Amino acid sequence: MRLRVRRRWVIKRRNDLKNHVLVETSLEYAATTRRFARETASVRERENMQVLNSLQRYQPQALAVLRIVTALIFIAHGTQKLLGFPAAPPSGLPALFSIYWIAGALELVGGIAILVGFLTRPIAFILCGEMAFAYFMGHHPRNLYPVLNGGDAAILYCFVFFYLFFAGPGAWSVDKA
Repeated sequence: MRLRVRRRWVIKRRNDLKNHVLVETSLEYAATTRRFARETASVRERENMQVLNSLQRYQPQALAVLRIVTALIFIAHGTQKLLGFPAAPPSGLPALFSIYWIAGALELVGGIAILVGFLTRPIAFILCGEMAFAYFMGHHPRNLYPVLNGGDAAILYCFVFFYLFFAGPGAWSVDKA
């Protein structure tokens, strides 16, 4: 519709036949090019969506990889607090049943449970709360910004465990067996 209005306007303005044909041809070429570009883009978008939709079948495995890698790194935090491995914390090993010792026990035992996918949802909820507590008690008082107060890992753990609480363990877990 818009193309026809342009043609009429151009035809009324130009009286000589040579210019009329030239303008009309260029307008038709532009319209064809736009139509081809739209069709090509929509085909590409459809192909991209098909590829992305085909990845959806790997969602349980990807969730399991997220769970396993998070648990492995989380276990390392627990072993550092309780066993001094791979290196003892700068303040030394915590006293038995202190807040840091309880945090280390939760990180070690909860990390192992999350690793194998045992009681994933309730343990993820507990660990999410632990990480929120750790951030607001240990990191937030130092500075407002997580990068400056060293609490970015605690925030990430908190939200990964929050996600696992809602999403479940994914593939390769004791809960699924």
